[in-house]
Amino acid sequence: MNAISSGAEELAAQRAYLEANNGIRGLEILSPRDRAHAAELFRRDGFVVIADVLDSAQVEFLARGCQEVAEEILALDANRRGNRGAYRYSFGGSSLTRSQLHRPEWRMLLDNAIVNEVVTEIFQSPDFVLRAASGDFCMPGATGYQPLHSDIRDWKDSASTPFSAFHDPRGQLTLRDLPCPYVCANFLPQEVTRLNGPTRQIPGTQNSRHPIPTLEEEPEWMRLSTVCPAPAGAVMLRDVRAWHGGTPNLSDAMRAIPNLEFYAPWFREPIVPGISYADYRTLSEVAQKRVRHCVLDSSETLVTGPTLRAP
Repeated sequence: MNAISSGAEELAAQRAYLEANNGIRGLEILSPRDRAHAAELFRRDGFVVIADVLDSAQVEFLARGCQEVAEEILALDANRRGNRGAYRYSFGGSSLTRSQLHRPEWRMLLDNAIVNEVVTEIFQSPDFVLRAASGDFCMPGATGYQPLHSDIRDWKDSASTPFSAFHDPRGQLTLRDLPCPYVCANFLPQEVTRLNGPTRQIPGTQNSRHPIPTLEEEPEWMRLSTVCPAPAGAVMLRDVRAWHGGTPNLSDAMRAIPNLEFYAPWFREPIVPGISYADYRTLSEVAQKRVRHCVLDSSETLVTGPTLRAP
């Protein structure tokens, strides 16, 4: 048997295994009517999925925008090395502004009433602010697993990262001991299936101080703990402290999960400007309040474009 046929057989076996086993058993997909329950599940599990937050026209508009941005990024990476692993890319990490807020498709999401209501319930306040408009996408060919990780950490010096703030000099408290400081809202411009790279989420890990397991240490049930199937037009709200990671995309199409990232009213880390003053002026009053820390001064020009910088 040659290497090509052996590889094809392995891929077919992997596809069959994921079709049969992938996905969180009993995953609840809530309706927009379940706003209060959404906040309860979020606090319990570190994430929640709500269907029908985007209508069909919004789904189409967002999907088209994701495709256009992805094509710009992929044009810089003929070998598909990615910037989050092979065939995996960050929409924010692939942007000079670390955000896609300059794109109308992402700005549209700022006025989503369902998301704003649920995030208000999570934070118990409407005064949360936008950190960035980002997300990620993975392409067919992403056959491996991304290591489990968290999207936020306690303070590191500026030589390590410009994006960390929380520090208890007594060494008693960590970010995991606090109420949720940072919510990510991932919108689905396509259905997420067992085969197209669903995000794996490990329920209840948002407050865990245990070391995050490596790929070699990770038990099989965690690899299969994926948020699928989930319909196009849904949103997945995540406490970014919870353990999560990417999974194989064995489909024939890109899987994208553009997002909005929100800081709690009482929490801040450094924010990179992501919207020009002219575009800011076109936003609704609610959206202007939300992005007030992301807007560039009116005397400055926002420089946008793709990059393959690591996120």
